[in-house]
Amino acid sequence: MDRLTLERRQVWIYLAAIVGGLMLGSVQPLIAPSFEALLWPVLALLLYTTFVQVPLLHVRDAFRDGRFVFAVLAGNFVLVPLVVWVALQWLPDDPALHLGVLLVLLVPCTDWFITFTQLGRGNTARAIAVTPLNLLVQLLLLPVYLWLMLSAADFSAALKTEEMLPAALALVVLPLVTAAFTERWVEARPERIIWRDRLGWWPVPLLAVVVFLIAGAQVGTVRNVGPVLLTVLPVFIGFLLIAALMARLLTRLLKLPVDAGRTLAFSLGTRNSFVVLPFALALPVGWETTVVVIVFQSLVELFGMVFYLWWLPHHLFKSSASTDQRNSS
Repeated sequence: MDRLTLERRQVWIYLAAIVGGLMLGSVQPLIAPSFEALLWPVLALLLYTTFVQVPLLHVRDAFRDGRFVFAVLAGNFVLVPLVVWVALQWLPDDPALHLGVLLVLLVPCTDWFITFTQLGRGNTARAIAVTPLNLLVQLLLLPVYLWLMLSAADFSAALKTEEMLPAALALVVLPLVTAAFTERWVEARPERIIWRDRLGWWPVPLLAVVVFLIAGAQVGTVRNVGPVLLTVLPVFIGFLLIAALMARLLTRLLKLPVDAGRTLAFSLGTRNSFVVLPFALALPVGWETTVVVIVFQSLVELFGMVFYLWWLPHHLFKSSASTDQRNSS
């Protein structure tokens, strides 16, 4: 089995991992503390192997296509936050639920966005080029969005600097810096590229382990928030539809090529769920719903990407077979 086949089947791998974790957590509830302790190093390793695939040292490459970069930045960091803010008005007044929705929907994806772009006949080169820019901008703007969209009381109660800062440093900044050094080491000699390719196999199985551990550790929370997840499900589905339509609108306004439009749609539709997981896991007691909401959105999104793979190239961004062949060459 090649890596692309593994990534194509990842939705079923994660679903099996979640079901397995829930079953084990139900049968062995005392295992939860062990799962929570194991989760942190596995998540850190996941983030490292993911960041290694992002060309962190080549942010300037994104600006070679100004119209596309403008579309990505305007879509992800202006239009999407507006859509998310409107969506919050339709949800129950639950701070943990609101925080989960904000954390997961405000940050564009940096990993399977590229995979689905390739599978959906988008422009993979554009996707790779814009990914480090997306990552850096979201890390800078996420605290601002949370401050603007959460009430002052909820913001101060949940996002305590003395608890969130160590989590951010240990599970986001450290893997990010390590990945940047790894990228520099790999690019120093051509024969070292094999190490990046080998690490590229890791994110899918590691994410499966992460969701397995979360499901096993949070089985009680999952049971309690089941009705809440049904409430937020239409928001996550609606987000996927609106994101694709926004991409279509931006593509027309900016006169982007069809393959760039597909790439833009995958960028707006996919979210960076596991990058914000460290922040959710570091929240105080009583905010466990936030973690479950983030994992739930990831599952909904993966099924949504299966729909995208049919909808975008065949309907929303349809082009001739010759055009697709030319764009992929």
